[in-house]
Amino acid sequence: MSKFESEVAEGERYRVGYALQTKKVESFLQPSLLDYAKQHAVDLVQIDPSSPLEQQAPFHCIIHKLHTPQWNKHLQQFSATHPDTAIIDPPELVSRLHDRVSMLEAVTHLQISLQNATVGVPNQVVVNEPKALDFDKIEQLGLRFPAIAKPLAADGGDGSHEMCLVFDREGLNALSAPTVLQEFVNHGGVLFKIYVAGRHVKCVKRKSLGDISEERLRTLKGEVLPFSRVSNLGVEEEGDAVEKAEMPPQCLVDELAKALREALGLNLFNIDVIRDSKEPTRYLVIDINYFPGYAKLPSYEPFITDFLLDAVRTKTN
Repeated sequence: MSKFESEVAEGERYRVGYALQTKKVESFLQPSLLDYAKQHAVDLVQIDPSSPLEQQAPFHCIIHKLHTPQWNKHLQQFSATHPDTAIIDPPELVSRLHDRVSMLEAVTHLQISLQNATVGVPNQVVVNEPKALDFDKIEQLGLRFPAIAKPLAADGGDGSHEMCLVFDREGLNALSAPTVLQEFVNHGGVLFKIYVAGRHVKCVKRKSLGDISEERLRTLKGEVLPFSRVSNLGVEEEGDAVEKAEMPPQCLVDELAKALREALGLNLFNIDVIRDSKEPTRYLVIDINYFPGYAKLPSYEPFITDFLLDAVRTKTN
């Protein structure tokens, strides 16, 4: 047993380093989390990504949301010489969620059908050259308008969250490439966000885009509307739809979280899920986000702390 391991055994304290951008530090590292973690033997320590990790060690665990080549190299080198330190999560696995096509590929291979409910993804296609887009390709895939246009890159950079609704083929000419066109499915104006932190899972309801009627669609030909303007469209509002919405079956939530955790090899992410208004047993995964805004969860402090304790104890035992 090393000196570090013996100190842990005696004092039962764990040192968790975090490497996050400033905005993420401010939103995630709330005083309530720092205090709760400290009371439960977890000391959260900020990492300077510009300095060698060896000089800032020891760490029982490292959590991070940085994507620079330099950081990835530092992390890889440190992990190679400190195999007992839990790295949450390996950069090469996280990168899969930086592409809106590869992030959903894992879902298409899942075989989940519980309580007569199914899980899939909406029809989508990558548009590299909007003006030269092969319209036959869209028809072959069965993708119908309206569609949500999303940047292919989902790495948190500038513009990666800028999305818009495209209502017909004419609207494609206004898009920038590369873009992912994802079929818009009416879902009652409710989004289910499934937060995953290792084996810990929570599902919450959030307001989403309202349903769009066939009648309203006929008045929107040629339109391309950013999400910031969609709420003013006069689309069908559901009132207190979020409050009234029934949560997905817990067994479905748990199974989906577990299956994606294993398929992706990741621990910290959330899954955006909608329920088809026409087929209430049909659930669709529309996005997967790495290291999301956990602080928005009620009682996120024990949720995160319990996960960190799982991570460090798995490595030290």
